[in-house]
Amino acid sequence: MSSQNTPLDYTAAGVDYSKIDPLKILAQQAASATRGNLAGHGVSEIAASRGESAYVMDIGGTLIASITECLGTKALVADAVRPLTGRTHYDSIAQDTIAMAVNDLVTVGATPLSVHAYWSAGGSDWFADEQRMRDLVAGWQKACDVCKVSWGGGETPALAGVVEAGRIDLAASSVGVIPSRDRLTLGDKLADGDAIVLLASSGIHANGVSLARKLAERLPEGYATKISDGRLYGEAVLDPTVLYVPVTEALFAAGIVPHYSANITGHGWRKVMRHPGSFTYRFNMVPPVPPVLGFIQQHAGIDDREAYGSLNMGAGFALFVAAGQAEETARIARAAGVDAWVAGRVEAGPKQVVIEPLSLTFAADELHLRA
Repeated sequence: MSSQNTPLDYTAAGVDYSKIDPLKILAQQAASATRGNLAGHGVSEIAASRGESAYVMDIGGTLIASITECLGTKALVADAVRPLTGRTHYDSIAQDTIAMAVNDLVTVGATPLSVHAYWSAGGSDWFADEQRMRDLVAGWQKACDVCKVSWGGGETPALAGVVEAGRIDLAASSVGVIPSRDRLTLGDKLADGDAIVLLASSGIHANGVSLARKLAERLPEGYATKISDGRLYGEAVLDPTVLYVPVTEALFAAGIVPHYSANITGHGWRKVMRHPGSFTYRFNMVPPVPPVLGFIQQHAGIDDREAYGSLNMGAGFALFVAAGQAEETARIARAAGVDAWVAGRVEAGPKQVVIEPLSLTFAADELHLRA
């Protein structure tokens, strides 16, 4: 089999969790050992938030959540696609960067309040491209407005020799408040019989992009290849990540507090089982697959197991709610502009994800870390 026909999995794209996870484990152990440092400030951590998507502290009875996330390699796609479309697409990847942070923050029941930017360029020349710079700023501000958060500031270092010349590394941190302990969502309420509501993704979002980039190298026309919806492959890869904050805020306003939430990013649908308990997550339907993800699966030659185990495949976020609130949850999400489906249920049993329409099962040991 030639290299052109060899299936492209995530490891072949340069992302090997077996090599990354030991560092994460070491860091988590060291981080946990620092929790006692808070006591001198009259602050305590919410211990159950360790290993979740955001860290929560109790400051005099006020619960504060925080998170830091990076965009990853999507900026490389924007740079490669710009000559094809005449757009920088940095307004879109600004939204991606913020989404990576706030979509994690809301999983613990937080309302995001502020965002800080980290834009690290390979040299001062990067900032001389006025159109690209303006698009990045405009996209960042727009995403903040959608989420109703304040852009508090940030850092813009020029790191020649650390970041490649002509490139930029984008990251964001976010802080939020959980206004009452009733809103704290760390999984203690998750139970047998809960419904799983899936929220639609817009496409690849910002995970699996290394795989998408590797595929572009194989395509005769690269990012200019047309996909089934008539758009360029590269243009479709750059569709911005959905901001789920309006959905969770609308749910809270309606008095619906999920029993648990999962941002379906790295590890694909395996992320559904990030809760530490032993539950089976059984799906009786799957959402429509966005054309760009169907294209990636077909042309990368990967099967459903690899696709659903690495990519979101149309589901960007999972809400675990009481069965009686499932339909209303989906309705509220749609009213907030995000398609949603009551797609499955939580069952007592071995920790696994079962996708019945595809005859797929992911076991607990396939989710490398709850990080």
